[in-house]
Amino acid sequence: MTSLLNKINLTNAALASIVALLLLTVGCDSDSKPSSEAKATPAASELQTGRFALQKMLAPARFWAPDAQPVRLESSNIKDSNGHDGKANFWRAQFASVSRQKSEPFSWSGVSSPDVQRGVDHGAEDSYNPANRSARTFDLNFLHADTDKAFEVAQQHGGKQVLEKDPKVGVTYLLDWDAQSSQLRWHVMYGGETISKLTVLVDASSGEYIRKE
Repeated sequence: MTSLLNKINLTNAALASIVALLLLTVGCDSDSKPSSEAKATPAASELQTGRFALQKMLAPARFWAPDAQPVRLESSNIKDSNGHDGKANFWRAQFASVSRQKSEPFSWSGVSSPDVQRGVDHGAEDSYNPANRSARTFDLNFLHADTDKAFEVAQQHGGKQVLEKDPKVGVTYLLDWDAQSSQLRWHVMYGGETISKLTVLVDASSGEYIRKE
């Protein structure tokens, strides 16, 4: 009888040891796994110059139409972007195909939001009239002065005073071809395109100041 009790006690002790070991293992695994409720850190907004964004859009545009050339490029400021230093986190461009007489909008975004997809995207195809002097295509080989240079020139012609008075003023950029003067121009706009406090035009080929608007 005593022998049987000893065997039972030994069996119970072994079971207790196994249960304790299992509980310890589960506890360690729980501690090592990250909480499912932990939120992933959002990716930082990427700010880039106009030429960088345009080159990112060029390959998809050439896939759409091999002879595609840009007509215009403009920036927008989303979230933590203000356009200072010639950089923005959202750029949109219109590309056109003279052979097909079609145009298509493309965009590059350095930030993700409910309304904007990060990277390159495009919109719907539309008609294009090559005879329209206000919407002429241009060759990227003419673009030597980027938006950082355009911002630097604009700062020297009134922009610095605008930002000193109100550092929160956003700066946006518009690139187009002026058929009358045969110039590729940066429009550096302090305060936005609709309600601009100051607009400075800069030659996108030479980087020279043109005029204020």
